[in-house]
Amino acid sequence: MESTPLNLLLLLFLTLLIHLHRYSSAFTLPKEALPTKSGYLPVNATTASAIFYAFYEAQFPNHTSLSQTPLVIWLQGGPGCSSMIGNFYELGPWRVTPSLKQNVKHLQLQPNPGSWNRIFGLLFLDNPIGTGFSVASTPEEIPRDQLAVARHLFIAIRKFIALDPLFKSRPIYITGESYAGKYVPSIGYYILKRNPLLPLSKRVNLHGLAIGNGLTHPETQVGTHALHNYYLGLINEKQKTQLEKLQFEAIQLTKAGNWSDATDARIKALSFLRNITGLATLYDFRRYRPYDSYWVEEFLKNPEVKKALGVNESMVFEECSDVVDAALHSDVMKSVKFMVEYLVKNTKLLLYQGQCDLRDGVVSVESWMKKMKWEGLEKFLDAEKEVWNVNGVIAGYVQKSENLSHVVVNGAGHYVPTDQAVNSQAMIEDWVLDRGLFTNNIHIHNPS
Repeated sequence: MESTPLNLLLLLFLTLLIHLHRYSSAFTLPKEALPTKSGYLPVNATTASAIFYAFYEAQFPNHTSLSQTPLVIWLQGGPGCSSMIGNFYELGPWRVTPSLKQNVKHLQLQPNPGSWNRIFGLLFLDNPIGTGFSVASTPEEIPRDQLAVARHLFIAIRKFIALDPLFKSRPIYITGESYAGKYVPSIGYYILKRNPLLPLSKRVNLHGLAIGNGLTHPETQVGTHALHNYYLGLINEKQKTQLEKLQFEAIQLTKAGNWSDATDARIKALSFLRNITGLATLYDFRRYRPYDSYWVEEFLKNPEVKKALGVNESMVFEECSDVVDAALHSDVMKSVKFMVEYLVKNTKLLLYQGQCDLRDGVVSVESWMKKMKWEGLEKFLDAEKEVWNVNGVIAGYVQKSENLSHVVVNGAGHYVPTDQAVNSQAMIEDWVLDRGLFTNNIHIHNPS
């Protein structure tokens, strides 16, 4: 039904009320929404530095034994943004949502119909230290590169597995989005390199890696924005030329190894793009306002909620840490493509993007995928792009060959699980379990 002028006025009035009134802080975490386990995983034996975790066991394990139920690990991007955004805004079992009571906006938890822990265990890690509820004993201890990030994650994951004897045999899938387009390959690479040096009992049982809207090979990705936005009709030819010059500057600085300047040049190019398009956010060109992930920060400021999660009540939660962001500033334009090339030969990999993301979207990711040095690349590029349906409706498109799966999610921006909860759940479940379009089809040639 189309809106009448009266309906529009009412909508504007309600929107104004929402922005005029602060959130009510009278909120506690209901027992049914508590994580199965949460707390800290120390990453340094001599300091207090530790990674915060929240773990939710599978709601309906589909394996006869819990010891075989997959464990999915989620890493948020940023760098420096908390995985509690993923937990309470995207793919966790409960989502923070606002409700209006007596002109005061209350935040409440609602069950998420697309939670990724429906049939899998789901572990959120605030990574790196200094992010979210994680603790960095000193700013100097915060990782400055992907090797340092991977070292801490490896320690934390092994410590988590040691919490329960049943965790040891469970297949592990590491997932994440945005800047985790670097974290996920880094920890995957680290695990596969370290595992052979360890006794069987100490290894991490890695079975696959998934990256949503990832920044992985920035030098190539930064060069796609002008053409992408031009063909979407968001900029004209003159603006395209201007943006191409800014992109070229970022690429040249990257090639020269001027990492900090290269990061600044990318920021300049993306800021220019946002200014000339007038978009509310590059994360989704359809949106008239940015994503409401700040709800999570408001929610996690509550002392009762912090206490329930096993966090010191005096700790100040920030959605994204400027300190961590600054620590990794020179890392932004560095590539982990070589890690992905190693990983795709040794484990299965899922790359998925929301169709409407202009920052690390489909065009951006496909640009570097085509440059992979991998003997299976030609076969992958030749594979059919299949129409992907969920509940009888087109959910997107899947292209798969050997270990590599690529998914375009329709009607989604940067935060795919937020925009398409049920479809993202179907995607991760089918990919982990090799079902549907993710089935490993082996074509046997029968000679006549």
